[in-house]
Amino acid sequence: MTRRIIGQALMGIIIAVMIIVPFFVQDEQWVNLVSLILIWALFAIGFDLVFGVTGMLSFGHAALFGAGGYALTILTLSYGVGFIPGLFAAAIVGAVLAYLMGLFALRVSGLFFALLTLALAQMMYILASNKLRAITGGLDGIPGVPRPDLFGINFYDNHNYYGFIVAVFLIGLALMALLRGSPFGRALRAVQANDVRAAQLGYNVHSLRQSAFIVSGAYAGVAGALLASLIFYISPQMLHWSTSGDVLIMTVLGGKGTLLGPILGVALFELLKEELSQITQYWYGILGLVFIFATIFLRNGIAEMFQGDQDEGDMQ
Repeated sequence: MTRRIIGQALMGIIIAVMIIVPFFVQDEQWVNLVSLILIWALFAIGFDLVFGVTGMLSFGHAALFGAGGYALTILTLSYGVGFIPGLFAAAIVGAVLAYLMGLFALRVSGLFFALLTLALAQMMYILASNKLRAITGGLDGIPGVPRPDLFGINFYDNHNYYGFIVAVFLIGLALMALLRGSPFGRALRAVQANDVRAAQLGYNVHSLRQSAFIVSGAYAGVAGALLASLIFYISPQMLHWSTSGDVLIMTVLGGKGTLLGPILGVALFELLKEELSQITQYWYGILGLVFIFATIFLRNGIAEMFQGDQDEGDMQ
């Protein structure tokens, strides 16, 4: 127990330092990199609610991620909606789409659930790339995604927008911590451990899984909206299955089922990507080897280095 508490504290300190440093440096590249890390971390902690806590492997989260980005972009550029209402709309769109996907995907489980979410996400990718190109811009995407306009602050300055991202990230992290520690979060872990026994104890397993998927969709939608605003651009690539693969790798690298592990996994993934891409065009292959070795020697990812080898249910 003591080692787990100390490990969580160390992970928290590392993440806190990573967040604080950009406020004191003028390096735009570092500010943009940590901004990207925090956005993907928000996506990853939402994804882990389904994957690490509830025990469902989804390859459809790219659709939720991209849908949030498109919701913000279309509402702000085409309908003049403010950024903050657009951000809330992105969360709602992500949640609603997750509910609709769940109506089909949650009829099955295990590998079949993973494959069905993959098929549904790829269908969304094809629609955005071709059938809905008049709305989505097709493969050319939509440039000029706006940033917030609040309190007279110039959020087109990357340092100022970084502060906004930090605020949203911390709110999302705090809400997720409360959710995971609540009776609802413990019920999700019971479903992961043994869904049959959970049902015998009176839990509505289907509703719990669907609720987890909806909450995860809201997180993905917000993260997608923030990413589109960060890079001033959105394209169907955000909906591609590889996006789901990336967030899966990040989560496993950091430690699925843990609150802070996926954040460290995102940081490691993005830092390696940044450095390796400058050395070779085959950086993804090297990153794949890192992932393989990590899954072999660190069963619970980076979090295992801080908390020891223990049951996932204890790693919160």
